[in-house]
Amino acid sequence: MLLAHPAILRNLVEQYETLQVLHAEQGSFETRRRLEDITYTLCVSTGTHTAAAALAVAEQQLNSALTEVATPMVSAAASGG
Repeated sequence: MLLAHPAILRNLVEQYETLQVLHAEQGSFETRRRLEDITYTLCVSTGTHTAAAALAVAEQQLNSALTEVATPMVSAAASGG
């Protein structure tokens, strides 16, 4: 399965969270439409079918990306590089 770039995935999650707050505060048609659009994109990007599942997969993928970035630095420091 293709994975979304971590920066793009992080941006999608941030947009989703922002739109959730706006929708709760305003409840406008435009905000709801934008929230539905970003939810769809987040689901497609994570290979899921619900917002909750998409957020869980996104969190897992972002954590994995952070681990992959940190691991080479730890290995290099341990080897004296």
